[in-house]
This record gives sequence, C-alpha cells and structure tokens, in this order.
Amino acid sequence: MPDRELGRRRLVAQGVVTRPFARPADAVAALGAMQGQDLPGVIASAALRTREGTVADVVEDLDAGRIVRGYPMRGTVFLLAAADATWMGQLCAGPALRGAERRQSDLGLTSPHIARARDALVTALEDHPTGLSRGQVMELWDSIGQPTSGGRGYHLLAQFVSETLAFYGPWNGTDQNIVLARDWVPPGSGLEGRFNGDRIAAVTELLRRYLTSHGPATIRDFAWWTKLPLKEIRAALPDAARDLDQDDADEPAYWRPGLIDEVTEHAKDLRKPWLLPGFDEFILGYQDRSFAMSEAEVLLLSPGKNGMFRRSVVVDGQVRALWKRGGRPGRRALELEPFDGLPKRAEAALPRLFEAFPFTTV
Repeated sequence: MPDRELGRRRLVAQGVVTRPFARPADAVAALGAMQGQDLPGVIASAALRTREGTVADVVEDLDAGRIVRGYPMRGTVFLLAAADATWMGQLCAGPALRGAERRQSDLGLTSPHIARARDALVTALEDHPTGLSRGQVMELWDSIGQPTSGGRGYHLLAQFVSETLAFYGPWNGTDQNIVLARDWVPPGSGLEGRFNGDRIAAVTELLRRYLTSHGPATIRDFAWWTKLPLKEIRAALPDAARDLDQDDADEPAYWRPGLIDEVTEHAKDLRKPWLLPGFDEFILGYQDRSFAMSEAEVLLLSPGKNGMFRRSVVVDGQVRALWKRGGRPGRRALELEPFDGLPKRAEAALPRLFEAFPFTTV
C-alpha cells in the first residue's frame, strides 16, 4: 500500500525538496551513488538536488573529474563521486563480475580475447588522457580483430569498467568518454588505500551514506541496492547507525537525525509538484516502490517491470502522474498522463517546472 509519510520523508532525505547541495558532485557523494543508465536522466537527477540546478554544473563536474559513471553494483551503471568509484566497485561488483564471466562463452569470448582487448584499451587510453568515445573504443577493438557485434563490445566495456580499470569520464557533447581510472580518479582511492582493505569499514561508510540519504530505509533495502551479503551489512550496522534515528519495527528502518522536523518544516513545499526523470533514486533507490504509488501505477511507471522507468510527477511523497517531453526541437511541450488524485493546483504548475527542467538537449 502507498505510504505517503514514508514518501515525504524519503523525498526530503534525498534532497529533492530542499536542494541542499552546492555542487552536483556533493549530491552524488551524499547519496553514495545514483543509478545512471539513462545519462540525460541522471544528469537531471544530480542537477535537481543542487541549489543552481543546471546541466552546465554537472558537465563541469564531469569534465573536472569530480564525478564519473561506473558499474559498482548489480551490473548497473551508476553516477559516482570520482573519489568513491574505485573502492565502491571493488567492494560491491564481485557478484556482477562473476555473472558476466558465466556469459562469456555464450558471446564467444575467451580469456585471450579479453586480455587482448584490455591491453589494446589501456594502450589507446594512455595516448588519450581525456578519453575516447564509446564508438572509438568499438572501432579500436574491431580494428585488432576483436568483434564487438552481438553485445561483445558492450560486455567487454562493462567488464573493464566493473573491474575499475576504466570509467565513463568527461562529457563529449553527447556522451561521456571512456578514461583510464589511474589517470582520472584520485590516487589511493581503492579499497586498500581508503580502508586498508577492511571490507567492513567500507560497508560501514556506504551503509551510513545510504541510510542518511535514502532513509527511512532498512538494511534489506541496502542489501538489495548493493547486493552485499547481509552478514557484512549486519557487522557494519552498529557503527553505521550509531547516530541515526530508528523505529521499533521488527526490522527497523533508519534515518538521519532531524529528518522528521525537516519534513514538518517543508510541508508546504512537499505539496508542490516535482518533476523527476525516469531513473531517479527516489524510485530506483528501493526494491519495493509501493510506498509511492499503487501496484497498478507501478506497472504504468515501469510497463511489464522490464527495467525501463518513465518520468514521474511527485506530489506530497506520492507519484501522481507520468510525463514526457513531446514535440520537436525548439517546440517542445509537456505531455502528461495523470493518475487519480493529481491536484488541479499541482497540474497547473507543471508547465513552469517543465520549462525550468535541466534537459541536456534542446
């Protein structure tokens, strides 16, 4: 069943309502990671949590090496603070890498193929410190006789990014260039450098960030989000939750101190509509999305539950409509699919929010 109060608290905790962050890199670091397979969408998500809220600020942080995209967990691409990208990947990417290894034979990829592609990528990127586009990487592999068709190129690139050998770095106008980790992220930012190889200390840091930015949330929410073992999470919990508030449920939810007062303070703002991109952490940060909408509305948001998510309108902690950007360049228009319960006053405010939304294209 939808839980309006839980939605309100999570909306404030994630910074959507308060926009507390000076820079997109600050927002990304605070949330730990932001799901990013829809690049324009995650750029908007980062911008919408900052004071200025501009695409230009996100691109500036990408180009300066403050934020990158990688595959730290669940075999899914996330936007990450560059200082966190390596250790988070080393901490969480193991299950996805093992799953990818099992698919290699189906793609006709052997260990020598993978080693040759890795060596070619490293050599090419050493000569291009600001990176190569994805298309250029595919051309490189094709030129050495490593086919990229049939998903082979995507698999190779995802594996090397999951291994934290490379990341998606600076903006090239339409996408991010691929860069070598050692040239782009801070030195000593791996699991060994940051935590002396102590996995529980690293889990503690990531769990604290998740509960602070996504809470109220449970350790099972975090376990789904990261795919880390519950044994490690439970070992990390006492330190991670030391200063957090919690409820008295059999499986407690945790949240940052002062959050409930913030929700009360921003009650008027929460009743305003908020336009969110399709893969925003407000929806994607939790396995169970029923707190924000009914089961029928979940199916409208993600038809067939096939991993694709449409853009949402959130009012008072609940998804109350879907939206998209129709029309042609220069003549864009808001197209709305309202749910029952969308307030007329909120609907009237949407065109203004649409005009101010941080789109990456005209």
